[in-house]
Amino acid sequence: MLHNALLKEKVKESVAAVLPITGIVLALSVLVVPLTPGALVLFLFGALLLVFGMGFFTLGVEISMIPMGEGMGVFISRRKHIWAPLAFCFVLGVVITMAEPDLQVLANQVSSIPNQVLIWTVAVGVGAFLMFSQLRMLLKIPLSHLLVIFYGLVFLLAALTPETFVPVSFDSGGVTTGPITVPFIMSLDVGMASVRSDSRSESDSFGLISLCSIGPVLSVLLLGILYRPEQEAQGLAQIPLVETTLDAAASLSALPWPVEVAPGC
Repeated sequence: MLHNALLKEKVKESVAAVLPITGIVLALSVLVVPLTPGALVLFLFGALLLVFGMGFFTLGVEISMIPMGEGMGVFISRRKHIWAPLAFCFVLGVVITMAEPDLQVLANQVSSIPNQVLIWTVAVGVGAFLMFSQLRMLLKIPLSHLLVIFYGLVFLLAALTPETFVPVSFDSGGVTTGPITVPFIMSLDVGMASVRSDSRSESDSFGLISLCSIGPVLSVLLLGILYRPEQEAQGLAQIPLVETTLDAAASLSALPWPVEVAPGC
């Protein structure tokens, strides 16, 4: 019963998040860019799936990922030796980032780099800076100083990296704001800071995401300097036209695309 109540609450939150965007798109489809009936059906069906998908996902995050992350953060902070927690943070950062769906989408958009190369580069960047964030908390280094230093390094490397890599590198920083990475890293951060009782523990619980976002940017910029692809392949994915509701149904089923309708049907 408790999970049913939580699921209803999460679905309501999803509706509140998705409904305004859906309304805006529908208004634009009427006033600015008209949609074909098939595209409208696909959009509404996608919005419906998004509501329930977000509801189930946030329920899973609340009852599993957040408690697990907090427990791991407490466990890491109570270790006597510093190197074991740091190595654990690195491994966690790599594994969680590789499971992030945003990273899979980004890798498919960059044709000049093999998918696995880009995925591992971003994951290692997040893992390294998650480890560095833990070290910052232990050494009590001010977050603002590190942000100035590392962003200065980002702009320096951006000047040395091929232009095609610069947008990809900054986009890769958005991986740490994905639906899997953010809840786990934030809960891990809360667990780490909860063990400490000094006056800086509350302020040190902030800034983990901001530091972890720099890691993939730097790692992809370094990849651009070292990898040096000769030419980036160009090309756009072929998106089939969806003109009728029958086309929309075909795109959601196992029927071959496009669907041919006999005359007179």
